Amino acid sequence: MAELAERTSVIVPAFNEAHSVATLVDSLRRQARWLEIIVVDDGSTDGTGDAAAGAGARVLRHPYNKGNGAAVKTGLRSAAGTYILIVDADGQHQPHDTVRLVSQLDRYELVVGARSADSQASWSRRIGNHWLNRTASYLTGHPIPDLTSGFRAAHRECMLEFIHLFPNGFSTPTTSTMSFIRAGYSVRFEPIVAAQRLGTSKIRLGSDGARFVLILLKVMTIFSPLRLFVPVSGALFALGAAYAAWTIATQSHVTNSSVLLILSSIVILLIGLVSEQIASLRSDGRRS
Repeated sequence: MAELAERTSVIVPAFNEAHSVATLVDSLRRQARWLEIIVVDDGSTDGTGDAAAGAGARVLRHPYNKGNGAAVKTGLRSAAGTYILIVDADGQHQPHDTVRLVSQLDRYELVVGARSADSQASWSRRIGNHWLNRTASYLTGHPIPDLTSGFRAAHRECMLEFIHLFPNGFSTPTTSTMSFIRAGYSVRFEPIVAAQRLGTSKIRLGSDGARFVLILLKVMTIFSPLRLFVPVSGALFALGAAYAAWTIATQSHVTNSSVLLILSSIVILLIGLVSEQIASLRSDGRRS
């Protein structure tokens, strides 16, 4: 574990977290001899960067607020470590869990701190995350107990492979998790218990929840489009065939609507096949 920690850059994206960031940096430094602790001050107005620097972190500053994902990308580009560990600055992630995550990087390319259901913020957030997890599990064909956890350790070069896909907002954990799984990397979900966050959450369930779903669809069209296109095509074909059978039985002819549904299903399937070939070519080109 000591060797892995000494090759790990800790990245802490922070926006107006002056009340907690210094305590977090101190706690992280007591856990292991990290290669470096980078706090990315994402345009804070409350002295977050100064508090982090006073605690001994290397501080990178954005001139204005760009978003959590943009802060993570800045940290990734500047990190010197072979491995990276991403920790939120709001106090939810327990510093003593960092050792467990990083210690498994010799076997896995990505280790995600999977929060227990009762340690997530509210019942509405738990329900939303539950359905996101189920949707992502279906789309990837891999069980995902916590899609949106920002607490994760990974091989830096693997994260950089997908950095162009990461959005600037709060969907970077979603995108990185699905990208690693669909690219065939080894991913582990390590159970953790998250603490109550300090301050106010910057995620909005309605707008950010819809954005998370769009991110799922975007990533799947890049890596495994047939898991999207085939169900849609099958549903349209079944609907068109059923409607055609009903009109033949009741009206003795096939309507234009049923023909249009069946033709649409065929077109969507063909688009899915072309998309699958493009995805395979992109994947082969990336690994060559």
